[in-house]
Amino acid sequence: MSISRKTILIVLAFFAIYVIWGSTYLLNKIAVTEIPPFYVAALRFIMAGTIILIIAKFMKLKLAISKKQFINCTIAGFLFLVYGNGVFVWALKYLDSGFAALEASTQPLFVLLLMRLIDGKKMQPKSLIGVTLGVIGMYLLVSQKELITNDETLLGMFMAFTCVLAWSYGSVFVAKADLPSNFFVSTAYQMSIAGVLLIFISFLLNENWVSPIDWSPKVQGALIFLVVFGGVIAFTAFNFLLKVVSTEKASTSAYVNPIVAIILGWYVLDEAITAQTIIAACVLLTGVFFITSRKRIKTRTIGS
Repeated sequence: MSISRKTILIVLAFFAIYVIWGSTYLLNKIAVTEIPPFYVAALRFIMAGTIILIIAKFMKLKLAISKKQFINCTIAGFLFLVYGNGVFVWALKYLDSGFAALEASTQPLFVLLLMRLIDGKKMQPKSLIGVTLGVIGMYLLVSQKELITNDETLLGMFMAFTCVLAWSYGSVFVAKADLPSNFFVSTAYQMSIAGVLLIFISFLLNENWVSPIDWSPKVQGALIFLVVFGGVIAFTAFNFLLKVVSTEKASTSAYVNPIVAIILGWYVLDEAITAQTIIAACVLLTGVFFITSRKRIKTRTIGS
């Protein structure tokens, strides 16, 4: 029996959102070992946003947006990419990539809590179980004394949590905001605007702007991969999956990305994996499963 072209595309798309998005934690970690974090994020999103805008132009998509849509794209870009991703990349200077990925996996939990606080939506039994498991899992994760080596590690953990909160609030915000109707165009504007804001922040913080020519080959490769594969290809794959499979199936990347990140961090960077981390991961991801299986939530992971 021959495999249809659509089936092949679906398999490749799942590979993209599972493995490529899962690897972005490792790639960002590699990049910030040599390059200032906000400079890294700025270059990544300006390049990815420009590429997506060019693709949208070739696809003859409507690029014109209203003033209100531009403002909303700016707000969403700030919550998702400037703070949610830019500060998260900064936090990776002090955290293992796998540990950070597990923190990021709590996003559906915070989205649910924010919907409860903002919209007053009641939690169903599955949601309550998911929140309880999420809290237990986070406690198991952050209570490991052997992983907290200094005050900078604690700061990185705290800032990563604030990034998850920003990303979660962004998810609630975009659900009601007036944005360009085409998700491809909307994200292109969000990325481009965020890139400009991140350059401004990098300049204010007096980060050292090193020419890409002077980067090491591994950092050059990491940024190219982040832009082309982590940004354009994986995002397009996720958008494709939202149209051809259920949202629940597309959102399973929330369970797989942290596992990929932990394995890659251990294999490539020799990051430690403790028994408590494995238990915390199992409890956390089970909680995420209970939460996301209750509602049809369209989410993008922080590492993306």
